[in-house]
This record gives sequence, C-alpha cells and structure tokens, in this order.
Amino acid sequence: MAIIGGSGFYDIPGLRMRKVSVATPYGVVRGVRLGEVGGKRVAFLARHGESHSVPPHRVNYRANVWALHSLGVRRIMATSACGLIGRRFRPGDLVLVEQFLDFTKGRPSTFFEGGRSGVAHVDMTEPFCPELRAHLRAAGRRLGVEIREGGVYACMEGPRFETPAEIRALSKLGANLVGMTLVPECVLARELGICYSSVAIATNYAAGLSGRILTHSEVLEMMGKKSREVREIFFSAVAGLSADRKCPCPKSVEIFGR
Repeated sequence: MAIIGGSGFYDIPGLRMRKVSVATPYGVVRGVRLGEVGGKRVAFLARHGESHSVPPHRVNYRANVWALHSLGVRRIMATSACGLIGRRFRPGDLVLVEQFLDFTKGRPSTFFEGGRSGVAHVDMTEPFCPELRAHLRAAGRRLGVEIREGGVYACMEGPRFETPAEIRALSKLGANLVGMTLVPECVLARELGICYSSVAIATNYAAGLSGRILTHSEVLEMMGKKSREVREIFFSAVAGLSADRKCPCPKSVEIFGR
C-alpha cells in the first residue's frame, strides 16, 4: 500500500518510518518512507518533494510509480489540492475523483514507448479503482467525515494557474475540479496494474469565480487544515483492506509488440 501526498501533505506525523532511495529506469526516487499502519506495510511519497521543490510539470511521475511498484505496492491512495469549478463543491470539501480530463502537454505518460518495452493500450473507462474508492467511502463513514462524490478533475500542465476563459471552457466540458498532478500518475499506475484512487482537497474557487487573485499560499493554508482528516481516512481505509483484489485494475492493460 502506498500514500502519495500532494501540496501541503509532505509527511505523516506520529508514524515511525524509515527513508529509502529507490533506483528505477527513469531515475532515483529519494525520500520514500516505509512504515506500518495497523500491521500493514505502507510506503509514503511526497509528490513535490519534502519542501515542495518540484513543480507539477517536472514531477518524475514514471520514476515515482515505478519505484512504488518495485517495492511491492499494489494499491495507491493519493491526495492533491484542486480548485473548484462551479458550485457543486465548496472550499474544504474532500472529493472522490471519478473521472478526469487530460490537458497536460509534455509529460511522459506511458511506460510502453515501443521497441523492447512494447506498446500498451490501457482501459480507462473507470480510471479510479472502484474497490479502493469503496474503502475510502467506508472509512469516511466510520470517522464521521463527509467525502463528496462525483469529482471530474481537469488536469492542467501548470505551474501557472488557469485563466477565467479556460475555467469557463472546462466547465462546459463537465469538469468540476481543476489541478495539475493527477495525470499521468493515475494512468501509469493502471499500466502497472496498481489500484489507484484519489481524494481531492478542494482548496479554493478557480480563476474568475471568486473575484480574488489566486495564490498558492491559500492552497497550502487549506491543505494544512484538511490534511489530518485525509490521513485518518487513509489509515482507516488501509485497516479495512484485504490482500485479495477483486477489481479489474490488474487486468486493464494489453501489451503488444514485445
């Protein structure tokens, strides 16, 4: 099991963990933390680094996901800060992401580049593991923490915030959340047969919806308020997981040409 933390979610206080570095074909991943939650092994990785030193478009997503897979991770629970499009959700809401729109540009988005690695076509009809999402819902109920449903996340290249015109366009396409990190992370996990689910923390209204200038400081402020709730949800969900997986995630990729 692994937890990937986004902006403002750089560690897991109170949990004894040791740091390791993991070599991958895509580079060395440093600062992976290993520990236990309820007797189950858990890895933790801060997506942006421990001091938010890596911008979203420069995150080495392939190395991160490969490193976790090489450590034996078969499930990933992730969190990220996101802006709100429309009024379905409010700042401070925790939202289970159900679908995504990909507007990233130059990010390597597959492990299968042809040649010896082959070519892969991965099914993303249900991008986020239904079994893992069910465990997160159940964890929220046990803790009395509301987790909203129906998140449609538009992933932008960043690191700049969006324009009001872009937000209006995304709204017409059905997005109600906007962020910069979900893709290709969730796609790469699916390519390796890893179950992946994301709890988005709605930090603020997107550009043009609040009448205010957007700042990363307000994003971090909201993440600081909500990170503890998310950690508790993740820990509770981990406790309810069994070793067996009954979801389609491990069988969602076809590999050709190798």
